[in-house]
Amino acid sequence: MDNQTPISTEESASLAEVRNWAELPHDVLAHIFLKVGAIDILLRAQSVCPTWRKFSKEPMLFRSIDMRNRWRDSFDDNTYDMEKIAREAIDRSCGQLVEFSMGDFGTDELLAYIADKSGELRCLRLVSSYQVSGDALINMAKKAVMLEELEICHCAFSEDTLETVGNSCSQLKSFCLNGRGYRRPRIECDAEALAIAENMPELRHLHVFGNKLTNAGLKAILDGCLHLESLDLRQCFNVNLEGDLLITCRDRLIKLRFLNDSTDDCEFDAAFIDESSEGSYLSNFDNDSEIYHPDSGVDDDSGFNSDSSLGYTYDLPYDPEYYD
Repeated sequence: MDNQTPISTEESASLAEVRNWAELPHDVLAHIFLKVGAIDILLRAQSVCPTWRKFSKEPMLFRSIDMRNRWRDSFDDNTYDMEKIAREAIDRSCGQLVEFSMGDFGTDELLAYIADKSGELRCLRLVSSYQVSGDALINMAKKAVMLEELEICHCAFSEDTLETVGNSCSQLKSFCLNGRGYRRPRIECDAEALAIAENMPELRHLHVFGNKLTNAGLKAILDGCLHLESLDLRQCFNVNLEGDLLITCRDRLIKLRFLNDSTDDCEFDAAFIDESSEGSYLSNFDNDSEIYHPDSGVDDDSGFNSDSSLGYTYDLPYDPEYYD
């Protein structure tokens, strides 16, 4: 201890200055807050220093709002009024909201609120939002004229709803219609596939996970969606992707995920129904199937991800006058 050089007053002050998080540059704070997420910011704002609390009100921090189940893991108390929190977060965006995701909650009124307050919305994700009606989704689509990405996971909407949504959202580039796969009983239905094929011609990315479409429905999609770059057919047990269909995908360089490919990367329950087995619900596929890319054989990456298929990025400017 006697041989150690004591820290001078000047060095101590320097260390304290380095650790003064309240004086971080605003662009650094913006990156930190964006990593934390809008809802965490909203719920934790009262527990941070005044400078951070003031910065937490910046509208640009609320351009992307994710209220699926994952964000709740950080909190012990799960008794929040989800709709109230959602409305407050939307209000804080001040009309700059471009991406909204919600899971296991949501009403027609909340969807209408988003549509009325968010003219710049590009991406909407509904996961197990059973209380949202088809009429509410249609009304939303008619107002969200800039919508480019729509994910519907474990929700019940008719093919008529999908047709109207497709017609209303002429800029739709990515569509996910993720459901429950049926291996047995064998149920065939191409209504949803035809609604997609006839009303979403600009699609680049399509998930129809667990869909009941057949080869006829798939052909209609390939014929109607000529710009497709990636197609997820996992647990589409009625599809036999071979022959002309496979050649078409190969010639157009469409990234494919086949019906038996792994579901390990799914954020939702990917169990499928097989009533001929001892239990109706089987666990996820646990094979190591790779993603097929017609151009290069096996593709090393994940093909495309519903969370980032359009790769939204957000500018990080701030208003200096706000902090004067």
